[in-house]
Amino acid sequence: MKKKTAELWAKQDKHGGDRWRLFSAVATVVDGDTVLYPGSYVDIAPSFVFRSVTYLDIDSRAHRFFADADGVRELVAEHDGPKDVEIAFIHGDYTGALDLPEEHYDLLVSLYAGFISEHCTSHLKIGGTLLVNPSHGDVAMASIDPRYSLAGVVKLSDDKYRVETSDLDTYLIPKKPQAVTIESLHKTRRGIAYTKSPFAYLFTRVA
Repeated sequence: MKKKTAELWAKQDKHGGDRWRLFSAVATVVDGDTVLYPGSYVDIAPSFVFRSVTYLDIDSRAHRFFADADGVRELVAEHDGPKDVEIAFIHGDYTGALDLPEEHYDLLVSLYAGFISEHCTSHLKIGGTLLVNPSHGDVAMASIDPRYSLAGVVKLSDDKYRVETSDLDTYLIPKKPQAVTIESLHKTRRGIAYTKSPFAYLFTRVA
């Protein structure tokens, strides 16, 4: 493994397995093992849990990281993940046209990377899952997208993640009355302050 690969991962994993625990919890409710992760940077934690993951990022450091294929696989092997793991990386901008199959992936990941749901939903299967956190407004974007229905929330307590699927009608309620539109979200590029604040949300693609 190249020294830089190890250093980048050490910075990414500074909370000691945090993302591994997150994706392990999410995997309990995802029906399938194919993942698309736009804006991934060097977060390879999904490959500790899911068999086939396509990572996508425009950052040159991510490009160099994934170019060390043997080093990346070494990191994955340390976590006793799925057998015959498939790892792909695309160095590019997720807002542009992607040479990827339509309605193919079981899980679409949107963490701290902008309006991924707006640009990449076509690649998620009908019935597939969007994992999205409130950063940069993508939860709000998904909440007004007719292709999605809220299916669960991810809560974090004592460094442990759990998925809850009950009382979903009590979530996504703004603290202040406001019109949530595509235009307003593009303008602010910030999340909505809701009355409840789970770590992340799970939406099912329904159309």
